[in-house]
Amino acid sequence: MAAIDIVASDYSALICLCAVLASAVAKPQFGKPIYNYRAQQPVYTQPAQAVIPILAYSNDVSPDGSYSYSYQTGNGISAQEQGYLKNSGIKDQEAETVQGSYSYTAPDGTPITVTYTADENGYQAQGAHLPVAPPIPVEIQRSLDLIAATQRGTPNIPVYKPQPQFFNRPFNRF
Repeated sequence: MAAIDIVASDYSALICLCAVLASAVAKPQFGKPIYNYRAQQPVYTQPAQAVIPILAYSNDVSPDGSYSYSYQTGNGISAQEQGYLKNSGIKDQEAETVQGSYSYTAPDGTPITVTYTADENGYQAQGAHLPVAPPIPVEIQRSLDLIAATQRGTPNIPVYKPQPQFFNRPFNRF
């Protein structure tokens, strides 16, 4: 039996030696772990756009406060404007007055041109693409004129004045 025990211990030593050598020579089954605990931030980019050149530019400012400017770009956009102070030096009557226009091409290819005036009456734009209010019906215009005349105190249209009625008089008996 002693011979068998020696042989068995030699085999177990040989098996252990082979296992150690095999594990040392073997390639790892998994790659190295990546220790990146932060979530990756999304990157937002816009597509690159072509640089649009400015073909013409003018900007003039006068000492009295009036000004004018204009520009035109390579993609068809253009604008011009002039402004001045109306009634300069008269208190409570000064008003900035601006006139100008701009034009561009709409995404559907339609040319858009707007001319405008801005003064003490507000901003008033005009253009072929802008909607226009329908005309005021004659009856409404007549009533608006009557209201305006009444507020001025000089009505041009005769106003109905009822005559006194005698409904509460006692009946005459014959």
